[in-house]
Amino acid sequence: MKFTRVFAFMALAGLAGSAYATNGYFGHGYGMKAKGMAGASTASSDSAFGGANNPASMAFAGDRFDLGVDLFSPIREASRTGSTTSGLNGVSESDSNYFLVPEMGYNKMINPNLALGVTVYGNGGMNSNYSALGGVFGDTNLLGGTGRLGVDLMQLVIAPTAAFKVAPDHSIGVSPLLGYQRFRAEGMQGFGIMNASGGNLGYDDSFGYGVRVGYMGKIMPTVTVGAAYASKMKFDEFSKYAGLYAEQGGFDIPENYNLGVAWQATPAVKLALDYQRINYSKVKSIANPVNNFFFGGPLGADNGAGFGWDDAKVWKLGMEYNYTPKLTLRAGYSHTNSPIKGDNCASLAAENCGEVVFNILAPAVIKDHVTLGFTYTLASGNELTMAYMHGFKNDVSGTDPFFGGTDKIQMYQNSLGIQYSWKM
Repeated sequence: MKFTRVFAFMALAGLAGSAYATNGYFGHGYGMKAKGMAGASTASSDSAFGGANNPASMAFAGDRFDLGVDLFSPIREASRTGSTTSGLNGVSESDSNYFLVPEMGYNKMINPNLALGVTVYGNGGMNSNYSALGGVFGDTNLLGGTGRLGVDLMQLVIAPTAAFKVAPDHSIGVSPLLGYQRFRAEGMQGFGIMNASGGNLGYDDSFGYGVRVGYMGKIMPTVTVGAAYASKMKFDEFSKYAGLYAEQGGFDIPENYNLGVAWQATPAVKLALDYQRINYSKVKSIANPVNNFFFGGPLGADNGAGFGWDDAKVWKLGMEYNYTPKLTLRAGYSHTNSPIKGDNCASLAAENCGEVVFNILAPAVIKDHVTLGFTYTLASGNELTMAYMHGFKNDVSGTDPFFGGTDKIQMYQNSLGIQYSWKM
C-alpha cells in the first residue's frame, strides 16, 4: 500500500508541476521540515528528502514516508516607462498567483547500515501570465507580441537514493537524478516565436539525467556536518523552441552544491547553517547575456541571447526548538543575490544591457526569505508538519534596448505547506 501511494504521488507531482522561483528557480528548501528552517538541511536527517538535499542523510533517517504539498503564491509585476521608439509603456501583473506544489520522500533501512529510498521534487518558477496592455495598444503585450505574455516551465525530478554508513557516525549517499520538464511560451511573436499562422507554439517536453552525491558525519557529540554535490542535469532540447533557447532549444538544470553544519546547542535547541551555490552560468540558455541578441547571433544559436543570470550564492540559517516532547518549533532566514542585476545600457555592449526586458518572463529577483514551521507528533508516532515562507519584495530596473525606455520587474512571495509523515 505504501508503494502504491509513492507511485500515485509521482504521477500527481508530474501533473501539478512546480512554480518555485525563490533562489533563481530553485526552491528555498525541500521537505516541510527543511522549509521551516529556510532550507538549512544539509546536515539534518529527520526526513526522507535526502534525494533533494543530501543523499547521505537517508542512512540516519529511519523507515518513513513523507508526503507534502505547498500552496505557493508568487506576486509579479512588470512595467515600462519612457518608451518613445515603440511607445509600449504600461504596467502588467501576472495573473497566475497560486500553485499547488506536491513533493514526497520514502526511505527504508535495509539493514542498520544501508538505506534505500526515493525523493520526488520539482523546480520551476517561469510560470508567468501577463495580460495584454489594452487601451491604445489593444492586444499587444510588453514584448510586442499578441495577447497574453508568459512562459510555463515545470521540472520534475525523481531521485532514487542509496545511503551507506561507512562508520557509526558517518555516511555517504548517491542519488541518480531522472528528470522530466515541460515548457510553453505565449505572446512572443515580437521575437519570432510563433507558428506558421502567427499563433503560439504550445507545450514541448524533454527528459534528462544527472546525479547527486553526499556525505554526512557527526564530528563532535553535538556537531554534524554535511556536503552534497549535484551534477548538471543534461536534458534533450526543446525542439519547438530551437529558435528561442540557446544551443537550439537546450535547457539543462545547472550543477549545484551545498555545505552545512548543525549544532545541538542545548538538548532542546538546534541551529543549522547552510551555504548553497547554483551555477546558472554553466547553462547557456540561462546565462548567456541578453545583448548577445545583437552581437552573438540569432535566438537559438549557441551564443544566442539567454536570460543573463548570474550564479546564485545562498546562505540559510535555521533554528529548531523542541518545545515539548510532541511539539517542535522552527524558524529560519535565507539570503541570496538576485541572479538578475539590470543595467543602464550606456551602450549595447554594456554588461547586462537588456537583461531586465527578457526577464519580464521570469522575474526571479527575490533575495531574502523568512520562514516558520512546526512538527506535531501524533499518538501513533506519525508526524504532522507545516511550514510558512515569505519572500520579501524586490525589484530590478534597466534600460530597454528593444523598445526604449526603462523596464522594471518585481516580485514577492508567500507559501504555506503541510506534510504528513508515516513512521514505519
